[in-house]
Amino acid sequence: MSAFAPDSLSLNRKLPLWYQVSQSLRASILGRSPDAPLRLPTEEQLAAHYGVSVLTMRQALRELEQEGLISRHRRRGTFIEPGARRSAPRRVLGSVDAIVAQQSGERTTVLGHGAAGVPGELAEYFPDVAEVVTYRRLRRDVETGEPTNWAENAVRPELADRIDVADLERWPMTKVLRDAVGVRISRITDTVEARLADPATAELLEVPLLSPILHYTGVTYDEEGRVADVARIRYRGDRFSFTVTVEAD
Repeated sequence: MSAFAPDSLSLNRKLPLWYQVSQSLRASILGRSPDAPLRLPTEEQLAAHYGVSVLTMRQALRELEQEGLISRHRRRGTFIEPGARRSAPRRVLGSVDAIVAQQSGERTTVLGHGAAGVPGELAEYFPDVAEVVTYRRLRRDVETGEPTNWAENAVRPELADRIDVADLERWPMTKVLRDAVGVRISRITDTVEARLADPATAELLEVPLLSPILHYTGVTYDEEGRVADVARIRYRGDRFSFTVTVEAD
């Protein structure tokens, strides 16, 4: 039986190693493809993969077991629970203009961008490309200067070639793709989830580690049904607002 292959992790020595490992493995499990193996590698193999001790790995696995994401069986190994996947999103219908308006009105700083292999949790959206270009941005309230959210956009490389990074400090990615790049957007699927702040989010949004945040995922499709962009935005729990307009037929 083949074993599940978790994503790699760059460790931050300022935070507990078991926490970083458990959160990384948790994300890999929840974002796995439907046909991924359920069996995890051994403790020793996982420890070597993450560059930590076996004791640290056991503590990380214990956390995931308590969450109900994995089960551990003596002499058989450790397995992902079949139901351990992100819940299906609820569809909300609205206009692209409404999405653009929702994402506008804040001071934006581009933190960085570059091409890299498709992350495991996004593989289902980009089955036909080997890498995507990721853009990282931090948004602040125009009056107080406080950080409100930070965004990661994974964009198809042939579209990223036509993006002017300076535009992302003026406009949301949806507007850049539609108006500057010329993507004919057919639909956008929005998902909003309650989560806890990971180390990167806690630092950027200036909130305590593991404090409640809201995680928004927006998947933008072109007229051929291909995913053009996957936006992942982390909002401070005390600075979140999301408006939806549903029009009757």
